[in-house]
Amino acid sequence: MLKILLALIGFLTLVAGLELAANYAMYYDLEPENRQRLSAMLSSRVELLLELGVLRMVILGIAFVIAHQIYVKGSLKIAEGIRIILNANRSHRIEAAGPSEIRSLAQATNALAEYSETLALDFETKIIQAKSSVEAEKNRLAALMSELSQGVLVCNIDGRILLYNERARQVFGNPANGRSAGSIVLIGLGRSIFTLIDRSVLAHELESIQARLKKNDAELNSQFVITTPSGQLIRVRMAPVLSNAAPPANPAMTVSGFVMTLENITHTFDLDSTRDMLLQSFTEGSRAALANIRAAVETLMSYPNCEQRDRFIQVISEEVHALSGKLDQTTTDYADSLKTRWPLEEMLGADIIAAARRRIESRLGLTTLSATENFDESIWIKADSYTLVQALTYLAGRLKQEHEIREIRFNLARHGRIVELDLLWSGPILSQQTLDDWEMDPMRIGGEDSPLTLHDVTERHAAEIVFIAEKESQHTFFRFLLPVAKPVRPSRDTPMRYGESRPAFYDFDLFQQTAAATEFDHVALTDLTYTVMDTETTGLDPSAGDEIISIGAVRIVNSRLLRYETYEQLVDPKRPIAAVSEAIHGISNQMLRGQPVIDEVLPQFHEYCADTVLVGHNAAFDLRFLQLKEARTGIRFTQPVLDTLLLSEVLHPHQESHALEAIAERLGVTIVARHTALGDALVTGEIFLRMIPLLAAHGIHTLRDARQAAEKIYTRVEY
Repeated sequence: MLKILLALIGFLTLVAGLELAANYAMYYDLEPENRQRLSAMLSSRVELLLELGVLRMVILGIAFVIAHQIYVKGSLKIAEGIRIILNANRSHRIEAAGPSEIRSLAQATNALAEYSETLALDFETKIIQAKSSVEAEKNRLAALMSELSQGVLVCNIDGRILLYNERARQVFGNPANGRSAGSIVLIGLGRSIFTLIDRSVLAHELESIQARLKKNDAELNSQFVITTPSGQLIRVRMAPVLSNAAPPANPAMTVSGFVMTLENITHTFDLDSTRDMLLQSFTEGSRAALANIRAAVETLMSYPNCEQRDRFIQVISEEVHALSGKLDQTTTDYADSLKTRWPLEEMLGADIIAAARRRIESRLGLTTLSATENFDESIWIKADSYTLVQALTYLAGRLKQEHEIREIRFNLARHGRIVELDLLWSGPILSQQTLDDWEMDPMRIGGEDSPLTLHDVTERHAAEIVFIAEKESQHTFFRFLLPVAKPVRPSRDTPMRYGESRPAFYDFDLFQQTAAATEFDHVALTDLTYTVMDTETTGLDPSAGDEIISIGAVRIVNSRLLRYETYEQLVDPKRPIAAVSEAIHGISNQMLRGQPVIDEVLPQFHEYCADTVLVGHNAAFDLRFLQLKEARTGIRFTQPVLDTLLLSEVLHPHQESHALEAIAERLGVTIVARHTALGDALVTGEIFLRMIPLLAAHGIHTLRDARQAAEKIYTRVEY
């Protein structure tokens, strides 16, 4: 507006000056007597002439403003539209409005955009075809990583995470996506591995690898054990990633990163410790008994006719019985330690039955069948398949051995939250006492002894086993009552979103990036890591006591929006929600009961945002809520902030609206889950990514450039 006003003043001044100059030239061109007559005639009409002059200036000013609105502003809108088409949204089209000249220009621009889009689509189709093999390899890599039983992490030499799989995230703990407000372990693309593993440990291992590399050692891998904050023991195997670009004269620079495989050995360590303790106890407790036996045997061999022969034989007998008792106790204790480490996994009940049938037929020679009338193949249970199959085989063996049963059948059904796994036979009816005895006997399966009992197996599975005899159907069977499990789906802790087939947990372009700059201002916008955030609140006035009720955020790393590393958390505000606000975001007071309070959430969210630039739409609103909590919580968000509302004003000053919906429509961003904190954060992230090339077209390349451009217009934008 100031530029238009200055231009209008300049235009009117120029017109007035030219008119005065022309009149002055004409006046002095007249004869002296004509000048006198003209002066006398005009002197009586000065007021009229002034009024006419002002009216003429007003008419010229109105004409100037109209011409500016039609031609200048219309041309500037077309220029903004062209930049959007070139740098952000090639499907954007310019509205044909105004005089015929402007409409013709808009139509020609749209026709050129249509032609360019057609060429671009054709070009992209050819690129996709050419990259099909690369995409296939990428999908195979993603599938392989998601199915590995071990956690895998790949980092560059600065410790920035380039790749991880779901198992690695489970090893260190799952990210909090609204599930709890406890401490979270942050594992994600571009994050530092040193927040998870002590820097000195990794530095030592890398130094060892580089030392072996200098010696041309064939074995470069390293292995060590770390402890997670939750006390879990993790075995880490590290292998270097070698760079071909490094100069041969400096082999220490050839390590560009490292690969780590992670294995949780807590249970194994506990078992080994228990076994070592039992072995030590058995050894120390047996030393005296063995010494007594050895002395007695040596005496009998040296003096075969010794008068105390019977006494020595009694000593040997007593010590052998004591030694046998210690051995039995050690075996029992080892069985207990074995039970503590049984892994339970979700699996189909039909698969367990199929494994049991194969084992029974091969070990016992019995015929096995699956009942067809009551067999549900879709049921999932949580079980240790090995010991459960052992238990089923053990029961079948006892039936064959003691009651000459030749055929076994299985049923699988669900009753509420309980799975009923039945082992049926045709033959004698057993007593409950028989089953009780069988439960407490060590299991013997096909000539193999197990330290475990049937009772141990059912206890570990939180299950029950009963004997049932149905007179009407003449069925007799053992029934295992097992808890039902949810079906296993890939990436259970990270639900798929927006139709993507598999989360992208890798970005090898980060190999080329050095350590994060401590001075963000001089870093290019394309090289920064961002946290795009949004909040929902009880109302619009934080100073009057309104509170945050939801926080949503998503990270941008290497110009990619990481949809699978999001943050979302409901917050109990300890005050009612305004009806107007509830109508907008749909969050009710009942939904917030039992959720953590803001004092618990802010430390967690602050950790999620660490070492990033904050991005928001109308960010001053969200930051005001956070700033009011600084004194009470001690949490300060001091990182740089970029506001897409201000940046939109920088990029498109001639557009009527800078609301989130209007910007999204201009830049071709689809709005999903509007007025939810995470949904708005995702939309804002997409908008910001499309703004970066538009900012570059305006000469805005670094964070400092963007902040300075936004600061210039901050006071002109109505929040």
